[in-house]
Amino acid sequence: MRLARFAAGAGPACSLADKESVVPDVSVRLASPTDQPVLERLWLMFRHDMSEFGGQLPSPDGTFRSERLQAAFADPDWEAYLLMIDDRPVGLAVVRGLASQVRVLSGFFVVRAVRRTGIGLRTVREVVGHHPGEWEVAFQDNNPAAVRFWRRVATEIAGDAWSEERRPVPGQPGLPPDVWISFAVAAGR
Repeated sequence: MRLARFAAGAGPACSLADKESVVPDVSVRLASPTDQPVLERLWLMFRHDMSEFGGQLPSPDGTFRSERLQAAFADPDWEAYLLMIDDRPVGLAVVRGLASQVRVLSGFFVVRAVRRTGIGLRTVREVVGHHPGEWEVAFQDNNPAAVRFWRRVATEIAGDAWSEERRPVPGQPGLPPDVWISFAVAAGR
């Protein structure tokens, strides 16, 4: 069965056409302290992917900055979610501003093997649905996949009722501004 091989990672890699015809069943759960090592490894993959767009190099120990992920385990205003297919971790979501009027999806990552399967949109819907209200997401203009993905997410969640603006990256005057998308999620969505 193609889905079983896809989810378990066995057999040949799926082509994009294969992935689009099979939507794996993903579970999204609030991360617990025992999930932290898995999330740290996923975070490294996420930051590695993002380094292409911001030019960040790893630290001397081979890691990337992880303050946002660490905050999700230390600060009650933050949460981390773990995305799973069966027993395989396939992504993460980090949320901040839980006690604020506006929540921010501060980090979002799906492993490449399951991108373009619908998992990303489904996961974002589930995560923001846990916290109705105003939301913001930042991404970079020079990341075309993120531009397409986040505009699609905003449209799927909020229809035409979302906005986009460019804001300077704090403390990084040499970087182009981030693109911020804002939308609202109704309770019970």
